[in-house]
Amino acid sequence: MQKRFYSLDVFRGATVAFMILVNNPGSWSNLYAPLAHAPWHGCTPTDLVFPFFLFAVGNALAFVMPRLQEAGTAAFLKKVITRTLLIFLIGFFLNWSPFVRWHDEQLVFKAWEYTDANNNIIGIRIMGVLQRIALSYFFASLIIYFFKIRGAFVAAVVLLLAYWMLCLLFGNPADPYSLNGYFGLQVDKSILGDAHMYRGEGLAFDPEGITSTLTAIVQVIFGYFVGFYIQQKGKNFEMLSHLFVAGCLLIFTGLVWDMVFPINKKIWTSSYVLYTTGLAILVLSLCIFLIEFKEAKGAWSRFFDVFGKNALFIFFLSGFLPRVIALFRWVDHIDEEGKKVYTSALPWFYQHICKPISPNLKNGSLLYAICMIAFYWMIVYVMDKKKIYIKV
Repeated sequence: MQKRFYSLDVFRGATVAFMILVNNPGSWSNLYAPLAHAPWHGCTPTDLVFPFFLFAVGNALAFVMPRLQEAGTAAFLKKVITRTLLIFLIGFFLNWSPFVRWHDEQLVFKAWEYTDANNNIIGIRIMGVLQRIALSYFFASLIIYFFKIRGAFVAAVVLLLAYWMLCLLFGNPADPYSLNGYFGLQVDKSILGDAHMYRGEGLAFDPEGITSTLTAIVQVIFGYFVGFYIQQKGKNFEMLSHLFVAGCLLIFTGLVWDMVFPINKKIWTSSYVLYTTGLAILVLSLCIFLIEFKEAKGAWSRFFDVFGKNALFIFFLSGFLPRVIALFRWVDHIDEEGKKVYTSALPWFYQHICKPISPNLKNGSLLYAICMIAFYWMIVYVMDKKKIYIKV
């Protein structure tokens, strides 16, 4: 197996760092536009984080696939199935954690399904970011292993076109790409159940649902193609120029397709896959140019590198730790109606340290997110110093 490019690790680490930034604002109501998801159609910098990570998963797969192929089909399937189940179950554990919640000033077990204050039946979400990573990795690995490079390319094209046709044929003819017109909404509901889906859009709709995972698989396959090509060509300007051209072509194709099949993260449209993959290739090309060609390594690359070495672990911790900390709360004040208003360590830190720094509440919210990056960086930095790497 050829030597791994350090720039790929920096790219993955930078993606994880940005993921922590956008997932941990001080206030979801006070975000700068680039740090918020597009309301529906469109793409902001925040909408690049998840596809970039899937792209990085594909890059990494390209460097381990030769070893898996040498081990034989049985060993390959055991490795891929085991890793898929672990990542999926960790994501599901994260959704259910910390297994208790505050209700009427007492801690109660988070049941599989329960009734909220508005008499709505809600439950533990089944899908999520890690679950999508697991499924995308699983199917991309199988496609690449059994169909090889050419077959995987054909499969990627078929998946992108088939998903477009499914949206057109089975969606609402009036607007097949709207929230209520999207064909996958009913498919996901029938499989997952309303109570176990995300409700951030005001109704049961899962942006990491089963149907939209079809095209997320292609994101991993494209990442694999790039990793494979880098290995085959080696460090030279021909490789770099080809990557740059490929990135530009994918962006252009995605923008053209956007005219009839809108770029949309929440239903992971085919145009979104091409557009974000093109941008990922350009960013990775820049990293390769700076690090591998110009050798512009330093504190900045080291900062991101340690995130990349424990990527899945730190993503899990950044979601798990705030939930545990929130269980330890105290009365912050009494509101005008005489009711107790509780707080815990992280909300208190935002309200009393970050929020007062500026009359523009977006600044305080951003400061809090930056502090969270610094906090988690210290953890992975110490882990790296002690050579502790948690792999799945």
